Amino acid sequence: MDIKQYLAQPGNNFSLKKFKTDDAGGLTSKEEGIKNLEENIVRMADLQGKLYAQNQSSLLLIFQGMDGSGKDSAIKHVMSGLNPQGTQVYSFKQPSKEEMDHDFLWRINKALPEKGNIGIFNRSHYEEVLIVRVHNLIGGEKIPGRFANDNIWDLRYEQINAFEKYLYENGTRIIKFFLHISKDEQKNRFLKRIDDPARNWKIVEEDVTERRYWDEYQKCYEKAIKATSQKSAPWYVVPGDKKWFARLLISEVIVKTMENINPEYPVINREQKQNLAKIRETLLNEKS
Repeated sequence: MDIKQYLAQPGNNFSLKKFKTDDAGGLTSKEEGIKNLEENIVRMADLQGKLYAQNQSSLLLIFQGMDGSGKDSAIKHVMSGLNPQGTQVYSFKQPSKEEMDHDFLWRINKALPEKGNIGIFNRSHYEEVLIVRVHNLIGGEKIPGRFANDNIWDLRYEQINAFEKYLYENGTRIIKFFLHISKDEQKNRFLKRIDDPARNWKIVEEDVTERRYWDEYQKCYEKAIKATSQKSAPWYVVPGDKKWFARLLISEVIVKTMENINPEYPVINREQKQNLAKIRETLLNEKS
């Protein structure tokens, strides 16, 4: 699959309107997509083992999207083959009082993956230029008056870019996914949640009232992606109307990124080999 067509190229020409929400990458068979996803899950597990053993780099996966866009299910299905020991998942909710008493990246710093690990963010620091901007919540964030002006969003984009560049230069590869769905598809998914006793707990009245701000959210997503899609921390716009294709595309991007990291199992030196030989001999001579 050519994943570049879903990459938000850095620059001023980015527009969400250029990306279809129901795209399937030319695939006509859902079964073929699921088969390819299963193959990618196996490949990811192999690469994760090497990443963990090498313990030099980490991978941070950021998932953003409107309510109902499929973030939870994408994480569940695409990451199903990963070893939990080397995987850290964080779901960012409304900031706590303690978090509000710090800068907006403070809680993000605490959740970053360790070397050799894969970190998964379900929502992230980007909420600070999305929901905070849509609902004009910046006034409650205890920012000095000289900074709390019309330039605050551009300032935050700069801070995010600097933060992510810093992470990249210290060994953390970042991939950011925007799950792009249509308003009609969101409506259909909400209705299914209401009708399904196993899932109706997932929808609340606020989810529906937020639909009033759909256009504002789309504009804020477009501005944020345009300002922060960098070579060191790219955004991918994932067509989300067909869940099976969204999951496949996400897995393709992750596999290709991990292959680019090219982790390998550590090669032991002569002294270590001699030590292993001694350990082997000890085990073989051990009396039962």
